[in-house]
Amino acid sequence: MADAGQGRAERTVVGVDGSPGAREALAWALADAARRGVPLEAVSSFPVELHLSDPFLLDEGQLEAVRADTLERARAQVEQVRAETGHTEVPVDVLAVAGPPAPMLLAASEDAGMLVVGSRGRGAVRSLVLGSVALSSVTHARVPVVVVHAGADDGEGAGAGTEPLRVVVGLDGSAASGIALERAAREAQLLGAELVAVAAYSAAAYWSDAYAVALPPPEQLAGEVRAGAEQQVAAARIPDGLSVRVECLEGPAGDVLVEAAAGARLLVVGGHGQGAVRGLLMGSVALHCVLAGRCPVMVVPEAGETGRHSADG
Repeated sequence: MADAGQGRAERTVVGVDGSPGAREALAWALADAARRGVPLEAVSSFPVELHLSDPFLLDEGQLEAVRADTLERARAQVEQVRAETGHTEVPVDVLAVAGPPAPMLLAASEDAGMLVVGSRGRGAVRSLVLGSVALSSVTHARVPVVVVHAGADDGEGAGAGTEPLRVVVGLDGSAASGIALERAAREAQLLGAELVAVAAYSAAAYWSDAYAVALPPPEQLAGEVRAGAEQQVAAARIPDGLSVRVECLEGPAGDVLVEAAAGARLLVVGGHGQGAVRGLLMGSVALHCVLAGRCPVMVVPEAGETGRHSADG
C-alpha cells in the first residue's frame, strides 16, 4: 500500500486486467515509478452490466463478490510482477472499480502524474491493433499517457547497455510539439539518456504538376525544417547538461518517428500537431506512433495538462 503521507497527485496510474498487455504496462510502470520515486495506483475494473440477449444487472451481493475476486486477482498480478522485476520497494495501491475500463482509468488519472496502459488488454475485439482502452486513454486523458507495446524495453532489460540510451521526440513547430519537447527533455534527464529531436519533411506528391513549381527544392526544404527545429530546441526549457541532437529526416512524420525511435527507451509526441484536421482530439501523427511504435510511446496533452510529474526536474 502507498504511504498515506504521499500525495495522490504524485502517483502514476496503471491499468491492470490480467492480460499480457497489462502485465507489460505494469512492469514498465514499476520501473518508471522506481526511477521517479512515486507510488503506483493499479486500477482494475469490472462490468456492472452484462449484455446478453437482455441487459443483466448484478445485484449487490454479486457485485461485491466480483469486486473481491477482481481485487484479489489484481493484487496477485501486482505482487507477481513486483517480484519478477525486483521493484518491491515501489508502493502500490490496488483498486477494483465497477464500470467500463476506459472511463474508470480516465477518472482515476485526472489528478495523477501519468497514466500507463498496455496496447491491448482483455477487450472483446482482440484483433484490433490498438485496444479500445489504450485508444480512449490517449485520446481523452488530461495527463500524459504511456502506451506500452508487447516486448517494449523499459530501459533495464537485456541489451539495455549495448547502445546509448535515447529518448526521441517529434517536432513540427507547433505548440503541442513544444510541450512534448520539454516533457521529453525531463524524461531523458530522468533516464540519463540523450534526447533526439526529430523533424520530418516531405515533398508530397500531388496530382497537379503545378505544385512541383511552387514547392522549394528538397535541399532547401530540409534546411528550413532543420533551422526551425533547432530554433524550437533553443527556445525550450532544457535541463542543463542534457545532450540534445536534432535530426531532420525525409518522409511522412509518423513513419519517420517510429523508425527513428526503434530501440529507444521512449518516444514522446504531442497530442495535437500541424495536421490538416485541427479539431481531432488526437493528431494523426500521434495516433500513428501509438499504433505502430516499437517502444513505449508517451502522448502529451496540449492544453497545459501535462501531469504532476512535469514539475520534476
